[in-house]
Amino acid sequence: MKNSLIYGSLLALAAFLLVLVLFICGLHSDASRLGLAQGIGSVGGLAIGITFLILGIRARRRAVPAGEGFSYGQAFGAGFGVQLVASLLGIVTTYLYAAVINPNFTEVLLQAQADKLAAKGMTSEQIERVQSMAHVFMGPAAQAAISAVGTLLFGVVIALIAAAFLKRPAPRDPLAV
Repeated sequence: MKNSLIYGSLLALAAFLLVLVLFICGLHSDASRLGLAQGIGSVGGLAIGITFLILGIRARRRAVPAGEGFSYGQAFGAGFGVQLVASLLGIVTTYLYAAVINPNFTEVLLQAQADKLAAKGMTSEQIERVQSMAHVFMGPAAQAAISAVGTLLFGVVIALIAAAFLKRPAPRDPLAV
């Protein structure tokens, strides 16, 4: 549990710092730059997520005596724990970002969406209808909830893959037949 708290907290902190850097660089203030921010955020978030998930699983594996095995299930459980902590802390950081640090972020998201829809040839009435529905799902609380679920699902997939590489079979008993 201790490893999950440590590495999950570090994962959430590093992801939040990445978002803050994107904000400070002005990539979250302009709809025309949002695509670049999303690309950097996706690649950076992937790297951060994989790194801390693997570090958390490896730390848990080191805590198991070398004479014992570290099963696929144990490795997955360690990775899931890291990701669960990161997801729960991500609810707080995402809400803090969207509600306090960058309260205009929802408007930037809506403008970027409107620009994409207009480029596809939609009329202004159609865009307004889509945006009225989308606005409900882009508030700070909704962003935090959607982000937490997405982060957890992403982490489960990464933990399943990482566990296959980080498991340690139990040593064979030389006296067993």
